Amino acid sequence: MKRFENKRIAFLGPRGTFTEEALLSAVSVKEEHLVPFPTVYDVIRAVEEGDAEKGIVPIENSIEGSVNDTLDTLTFEISDLMIEREIIVPIKHRLIVRADVNIKDINSVISHPQATAQCRKYLAKNLPGIEIVAANSTADAVRRVAEGNGRSAAIGTALAAKLYGLKVLEADIEDFQDNKTRFVLLGKELTQKTGKDKTSIVVFIYKDRPGSLLQILQEFAYRYINLTKIQSRPTKKGLGDYCFWIDMEGHTEDEAVASAIKCLKCKFREVKVLGSYPMADK
Repeated sequence: MKRFENKRIAFLGPRGTFTEEALLSAVSVKEEHLVPFPTVYDVIRAVEEGDAEKGIVPIENSIEGSVNDTLDTLTFEISDLMIEREIIVPIKHRLIVRADVNIKDINSVISHPQATAQCRKYLAKNLPGIEIVAANSTADAVRRVAEGNGRSAAIGTALAAKLYGLKVLEADIEDFQDNKTRFVLLGKELTQKTGKDKTSIVVFIYKDRPGSLLQILQEFAYRYINLTKIQSRPTKKGLGDYCFWIDMEGHTEDEAVASAIKCLKCKFREVKVLGSYPMADK
């Protein structure tokens, strides 16, 4: 477990989120140095602007796929942050209520949209027709239930239930038991090569034309570089204007990776390198 002495670490808050659980599972940090922020955007901007030395945000879930808020903020909103580490943790959802509430009393469920989406089957079977209310995070949902006096339930963590004095009505309500989320630790340091690394880049093309994606993929195939993720994202400039987020095995100090990125920079409008970092154990 890596230690961060006297460094403020921003995370998606409030206290009790899966993001905080992921951070504490991998990093040793003093409680007074944990700085919660209400949104992914706020976490990333806090690190960019120096309000925190590091920040951790979710980036991908095994059920729901990419966390687009994270992808888009890193792609379009920041300039000098780097992914320094990835952390993969199992996600176990709890149905959390006030002490006097049972399942038949529940009239709404509050949580982050990713969490409710990961529990669709459970909600349809056990709480059909119940109003689903969006929250900034699972812990924010738990806090709202704790502060309210109604019959709402939250989907969140066991940690959040404990922190806010609520009870876990049902555990492990996610639709798929092998539910995992990938988080990334952000900072401004270039991570040293370990021999088991991953690199993330974003490729911006000049315009939508046949063969653009093939041109990108050929650079990696030619050098036998394994891609672990590729996703197109709209550039916000118009319909059909896309960029490509790519994760690959290897470090920018590896000859093959460095060569591929160099060739991509010659052929496309922009290549943004978002860091090389140690791979997490799956």
